[in-house]
Amino acid sequence: MATSLRYQICIALLPTLISMSALAAKRPAAGTSATLAVLETTDLHANVVGYDYYKLAAEPSHGLDRTATLIHQARKEFPNTLLLDNGDTIQGNALADYQAQVKPLACGETLGIYKIMNLLRYDGAAVGNHEFNYGLPFLSQVTGSRFQVAGVDQPKRCAGPTFPLVLANVYSVKTKKPLFSPYTIIDKQVSAVDKDDKPVTASVRVGIIGFTPPSIMSWDKRWLAGRVYTTGVREAAQKYIPEMRGKGADLVIAISHGGLDAAPYTSSMENANWHLAQVPGIDAMLLGHSHQLFPNAASTVPQFQLPGVDKARGLVHGVPTVMANLWGKHLGVVQLHLKHDGRRWMVEKDNTRVEARAAQTGDKAFVDADPAVMALVKDEHEATIRYVKTPVGSTGFRMSSYFADVGDVSAIEVVNQAQTDYVANYVAANLPQYKDLPVLSVSAPFKSGAAGPADYTDVKPGDLALNNAADLYLYPNALYAVKVNGVQLKAWLEKSAQRFNTIDPAKPEVQPLVNPAVPSYNFDTITSPDVSYEIDVTRVPGERIRKLSWRGKPVDDGQEFLVATNNYRASGGGNFPGLDGSRTVIASPDNNRDALINYVRKVKGLTRAAHGAARSWRFAQVKTAGPVVFYSAPGMVGLAHEAGLHNVSQMAADDGRGKGTALYAVDLSK
Repeated sequence: MATSLRYQICIALLPTLISMSALAAKRPAAGTSATLAVLETTDLHANVVGYDYYKLAAEPSHGLDRTATLIHQARKEFPNTLLLDNGDTIQGNALADYQAQVKPLACGETLGIYKIMNLLRYDGAAVGNHEFNYGLPFLSQVTGSRFQVAGVDQPKRCAGPTFPLVLANVYSVKTKKPLFSPYTIIDKQVSAVDKDDKPVTASVRVGIIGFTPPSIMSWDKRWLAGRVYTTGVREAAQKYIPEMRGKGADLVIAISHGGLDAAPYTSSMENANWHLAQVPGIDAMLLGHSHQLFPNAASTVPQFQLPGVDKARGLVHGVPTVMANLWGKHLGVVQLHLKHDGRRWMVEKDNTRVEARAAQTGDKAFVDADPAVMALVKDEHEATIRYVKTPVGSTGFRMSSYFADVGDVSAIEVVNQAQTDYVANYVAANLPQYKDLPVLSVSAPFKSGAAGPADYTDVKPGDLALNNAADLYLYPNALYAVKVNGVQLKAWLEKSAQRFNTIDPAKPEVQPLVNPAVPSYNFDTITSPDVSYEIDVTRVPGERIRKLSWRGKPVDDGQEFLVATNNYRASGGGNFPGLDGSRTVIASPDNNRDALINYVRKVKGLTRAAHGAARSWRFAQVKTAGPVVFYSAPGMVGLAHEAGLHNVSQMAADDGRGKGTALYAVDLSK
């Protein structure tokens, strides 16, 4: 009986004892120190395993299965870790499209990428702009949320990630409250040492807060307008960070899906983190969206050359900052050295280290993939492969984007033809008031080597399957059409021509043709036999488009056109002049990719003459004293010549940038 009584007393006192223990852990003695390694992934874009669904081949250069190995290694190295994701997680490849659009998940099923993140025990994540691409009902379901917004009927909470998602600057129009929790505070138990170097256990309260580009309101207007609204990144930080501190956050980690821009701050700023770093109370920043590597002492990217940015040490205005590239190629690591002063934890900035660890260990060598990842998503992976093999037609020529920057339209023209066909048919059926307007189309080379030589569109001659259509048109955009006049069309093309650097013909040194700060998806290209124009790269941006003509006659300023594009561009994506949604005349419910698939099914067989040779633009001819160069995959010069680009030559099989790409030259005098 006495034993039983003692047991009951112990049970009764257990909550108090636990509370006292926790309290003791939360109040370390002055001089206690610890290292907390904050680990970041970003822009995974549903690349769960290292596999290219467009090429139906293993691709070891990316995939969360290899990042998982880096995570395991970091956890062995550091006793205290916090694993966080920056966003753009659930969209970006065929597996993502399959789970969102082809065979949507049931409420009780977990998205493949979240299965793996749950397995890896993520502590939290932010929300990127591409999370909104499939619409709010899908996002509400797969994140295990219950959005209080118009058009979302989620009667119960569905399966989702087992870690918190935070987003501070997107609000429901209906409730005026944040769509997700703006922040959360994680009580992290850490192994530490006291002032006498004796091991102790302590608690660090880590607040994480998330931000996404306010530009989502333009990019995904069809899903978001009237349902949600955004605030600026800086305003959200200024609102919530003091609140987090007031609730006891020892540290504040800003997980902001964006890059750096030192332009004057606006509440709609896409890459606002140069300004965010100046908001008091932030101990570390995890960045993304720009698909860049930071810190990176060798980087020449303009955003890393800004005042207050230390690209070698990984600091922005003194705030430890990391950006872990994309697709799981790197793991960001911020080693925060902490010391307790008896009241709170302080970050010893001089001892803090920032790095981005690569999954690539050498030339064509990579860390091993974690086999547990593939084992967990094997069914989804194999179902996606079966899906993308569905045949839709055939091609008699190779369609690639290796030389799209210098004029090869082999991977672009069929997209433009499909978009033109869709808009012409739509107008004939629904918009007779526009029947006399010429229909043009623009598309861009979405894949141009940003992630290395495998990151190009490359569709071989033969059968065309769904995976080829996804390769030709990478994003699940909706097909839109806008009405523009001659002045606006020229301004559109001028903006596209910012893809190129300004070339000095008299300069004997090597000059790179392509401006890396302008992504290839903003290089909109017309491929119509009715349109011709020149791009004069010796002129400054804004003055490059020459001899713009329609059916052999100069385009008049007031001449009107319908231009087929996508919802991203029509609604303001890329900040093209005049494209803010107000010129949209067709907001199609159909995807550009679906229009492409249907077009290929209709024509059945593609030929170069009919579907890959109508190049509307040329470089204005100029003789340069030195070589004008660009980068592409090695050994592909024959494809350039097949496309009629006989002014292209390969200078070196390795351009020396460490990406595996080759150095090419283009002779602008021909």
